[in-house]
Amino acid sequence: MIKINLLTTRGKGTKGTKFKKEFVVLIGSVVLLLVLLSLVQWRMSKAADETSARIAATKAEIAKCEAEIAEARKAQEAQKALQAQLDIINTLRREKSIPAKLLDAVSVQKPPRLHLEGMKKDGRKLVIEGISLDDETVATFMTNLRKSQLFKNVDLIVSEQTEVNKIKLKKFTLSCEINLT
Repeated sequence: MIKINLLTTRGKGTKGTKFKKEFVVLIGSVVLLLVLLSLVQWRMSKAADETSARIAATKAEIAKCEAEIAEARKAQEAQKALQAQLDIINTLRREKSIPAKLLDAVSVQKPPRLHLEGMKKDGRKLVIEGISLDDETVATFMTNLRKSQLFKNVDLIVSEQTEVNKIKLKKFTLSCEINLT
């Protein structure tokens, strides 16, 4: 036996329920999507705030480091200036005995018939001026200076005859280099 159901109420009821279910799923999906988008937006906003805070902290640290670098450069410049002053002081201490050594060496090498009028020191160059009775005494003095280890490149610059109290004398100027090594 075949049964035929002619009631259409059942078919109408399932179509309406199906449509309601799809609508509820659609609304639920949209709400879930909005919640997920809000969560993603909140996380991105939080990450951006943290990054901005880190950038600000890094900039503050850079500024602090730049101030320390500037202070260190000033300290280095001050140290260089002090080192230059110490070098000058040490040079002066080393060279303060040079004039005494020069006078001693010149007086030891000076022949008896020679009179010194002046000495000028300019760096490593020494100029000696004096008066002698003759040219041989000047030549002896130059030879004695050359033999000394303290002088090198001894040269006669000027030798001229002068008269003092009707006595003919030789006025001379010598140039030499001081050997301090």
